[in-house]
Amino acid sequence: MASRKKKVPAPPVEEVQLSPEEEALRAETKRLADEEAAKKKAARMYFNANTQAAICAYQKADARKERERLYVKEIAPAFEKLTENLINIHKFTSLHDTYDDLKNDCVNFLFETIHKFDGNRGTNAFSYFNVVAKNWLIIKTKQKALRVKRSVSLDDPDALNSLESKIVEEYCIVPSAETLLENESLPGNVLKLLYEIRSKVKTENELACINSIITIFENVDDVDLLNKSAILLYMRELSGLSPKQLTTTMQMVKRHYKKLKVDPKFKLW
Repeated sequence: MASRKKKVPAPPVEEVQLSPEEEALRAETKRLADEEAAKKKAARMYFNANTQAAICAYQKADARKERERLYVKEIAPAFEKLTENLINIHKFTSLHDTYDDLKNDCVNFLFETIHKFDGNRGTNAFSYFNVVAKNWLIIKTKQKALRVKRSVSLDDPDALNSLESKIVEEYCIVPSAETLLENESLPGNVLKLLYEIRSKVKTENELACINSIITIFENVDDVDLLNKSAILLYMRELSGLSPKQLTTTMQMVKRHYKKLKVDPKFKLW
């Protein structure tokens, strides 16, 4: 019979002694990881299955009041808290003017992307909008950083080069009476441009889109909550177009606008 081999016990593992600095670093790393995990867990508590159901119901709802109720009561609070957590965790406010402006712009962007979410694919709404919001904040922060690098300070005129000094001199002027008069007539000129665009559109969807823009512009003093999100909501109601149809027709309207805005007869610039 073959003799059995005796198992040799493994040598004891020597415990690595960390310096006080390394111990402090490990403790701080663990604290930050636990803090971020807690914030993500809290995020899922307010952005949960009910929020996802509200987003899907919003996409299917036909009545404007029902969509407004779903967004204001169920969706907007989740978008706001999600944005707040991302801004605070990743310190996105360092380069921006105000916390509220950055937060509101991000929430408005999430509102505009509601129609892009597809719950039928099994995608989790929290994961989807978390990625969308984070990417938007990263892009905006990079854009802000580039603008800061390109800006110059007027507090130290001696540090400006000749080109920068010339640019500053050209913009340090009081507008002429003609310029002020043109600015006062700008709304009327814009309206003329919108009517011109309407004469050039070809499809019924494009006509419905430009008519909704004209209606909002003509009644701008009576429009409540005049921000980008509200305008898009009004346009959808006035035109009767779906978000996808509105996006497509707006691209065509923008093409007409880019061609016509430089026409001297409209006096926009």
